[in-house]
Amino acid sequence: MQKFDGIIFDVDGTLTSTLDLIFDTFRYILKKYFNKSMSDDEIANLFGPTEDVILKEWAGDNYETVRKDYYDYYTKNHHMAGLYPGILEVLAIIKSNNILLSIYTGKGREAAAITLKKLGIYDYFDMMITGDDVKEHKPSAEGINKFIEKFNLKKDKVLMIGDSPVDVSAARAAGVKAASVVWDEYAKRAKGKLKADYLFHEVVELKNFLTENL
Repeated sequence: MQKFDGIIFDVDGTLTSTLDLIFDTFRYILKKYFNKSMSDDEIANLFGPTEDVILKEWAGDNYETVRKDYYDYYTKNHHMAGLYPGILEVLAIIKSNNILLSIYTGKGREAAAITLKKLGIYDYFDMMITGDDVKEHKPSAEGINKFIEKFNLKKDKVLMIGDSPVDVSAARAAGVKAASVVWDEYAKRAKGKLKADYLFHEVVELKNFLTENL
């Protein structure tokens, strides 16, 4: 009997090395429109609300112009991002076992779609839940619950995989298993706060775990 019927992935820092692109895009907007600068950590501290919420707060009446420029820059410079080596194989293993796949990310729907399509993994997912699709962002369990309800899954057959303490908290709130991955620098720094059921330091460890448990 397979251990999981549904697996949910976070995006940034879990599937994709996109943080440098995100930081660069926000810095571009800050410099061009506000003549300001922020460190990586300062930008990371903004995360939770979607890009659109952050930009709207910054730009006010100029929001539509700033928003278009943000996504144009994010798209044109997407060569800065990539999949972590081995992730494509992990997704292929999951799908070959007919297990449902979902995204649950704090990114907005537009940014998430750009990244997943640019990196060639958009079609692996049966559902995509972004910050635009929930009333409460992580650590709320809302995005996990939407996936469970849509496909009528048993909670003990669902696994949430992410790189942040909020992913673990969301999994706990939903009553599903939590796996933390620490192959991104920010995740390594938060390692002590990750109280997940499973911890993976390299993609190959996750691949081996799934191969044995699917």
